[in-house]
Amino acid sequence: MRIWAVRKILDGEGGMSCLLLLSCALASVLAACGEAEKPPMPTKSSAQSALVPLPTTEIQKFVDIHWERPIAPQGKPPARFSPVEAALDPDSCGTCHAAQFNDWRGSLHARAMGPGVLGQLGDMKAGARDEHQECLRCHAPLAEQADSLVAALASGGAFADAPQGAPQPLHRHGVMCAACHVRGHQRYGPPRRDGSEAGDPATLPHGGWVSSGAFADSRFCAACHQFPTDGYALNGKLLENTYEEWKASRYAREGRTCQSCHMPDRRHLWRGIHDRETVQAGVTIDVTAPRIQSDVLSATLTIKNTGTGHHFPTYVTPRVVAEVYQEGADRKMLKGTLREYFIGRLVSPDLSKEIADTRIAPDEQASLDYQVPPHRNAAALVFRVRIEPDAFYTGFYRDLLAGGRAGKGEQLIRQALKESTASAFTLYLNRQPLPDPAAR
Repeated sequence: MRIWAVRKILDGEGGMSCLLLLSCALASVLAACGEAEKPPMPTKSSAQSALVPLPTTEIQKFVDIHWERPIAPQGKPPARFSPVEAALDPDSCGTCHAAQFNDWRGSLHARAMGPGVLGQLGDMKAGARDEHQECLRCHAPLAEQADSLVAALASGGAFADAPQGAPQPLHRHGVMCAACHVRGHQRYGPPRRDGSEAGDPATLPHGGWVSSGAFADSRFCAACHQFPTDGYALNGKLLENTYEEWKASRYAREGRTCQSCHMPDRRHLWRGIHDRETVQAGVTIDVTAPRIQSDVLSATLTIKNTGTGHHFPTYVTPRVVAEVYQEGADRKMLKGTLREYFIGRLVSPDLSKEIADTRIAPDEQASLDYQVPPHRNAAALVFRVRIEPDAFYTGFYRDLLAGGRAGKGEQLIRQALKESTASAFTLYLNRQPLPDPAAR
């Protein structure tokens, strides 16, 4: 996302809402590219050499070209391609790559053009392609997807689902297979796991693929998950800085890439803060046994970032809530006993300032020290950690609806609000019994 686009909103210009820009900001950035002339993309003839791990400079060159924005149109497909080979929609890819397709369609990449984004794009003019690109460049990056959105806006059908049995427009598929794997109707992907050659491209579906080690390199992900060094920042920190957080951690030194956690065994899952198991694998939570001394109930809840290769959480949208409270025999929270600690990067709704940053860097920890008088009816002390993956969005959608600013996409914004609140879950719950009140 360009700084001028943010500034237009902060200064009250333009018609795009700040949520839309933030939504794009979280996954819409270019890898830092130099001004030097770039070499051509690898061709089929270079596929065999690509089976050998590429030098780091070659990987950077590949990434720079592969993610140069806006991505060029595919052009005319080869004459020998069947309709399925020439198609860009993920369903066509799924006819042969069923396992990858099934993983993808359950991922957030498949929902990158969800109701929260679509609900705001609907108020844009069909010809406002530059404004569209502030989101599409990462949420639906292909030129054909940009054309699909323009056609939908021009026809007034930006919000309508396709008729039963009909394919969805390309822009509705979000970060689809072709967004990463197809350029100029040439397929690109990682080398085979065993290093073997794919065979004669002339005999393979869609001419085989050009293999590159870049697909297993974190810089490939940085194309959408890292602001350039001169990108928009708050309090001296880039709004989107995930790749650099990883690069500064021991995980980079150990060779543990983004893909090793978010695409285990090459699966197209991209699970993160929305997934309980993924979050559980990334942090360690400890508590101390409650103790009562001098009429004070004391305990500590500690969260350590032991397995997340970047800050926990990395974005400005999630919020982690650590809680300790007393409850009665009926397992209801006793009034006045709750203590909370919020973990996240809290920014103002207009992105103009950072209010707080309590995120946990890799191998660091945060603690909530509980010191409260024991309630006369307390039967247990409860430690709880809740994850609100879409906390910022939830608040924004509510404000948008309350202020009557949802526009044509009001129905979709309401759907987005429902989905954002439903994404919250309890990560950790531990009840520690307390002595009988009569015995205290």
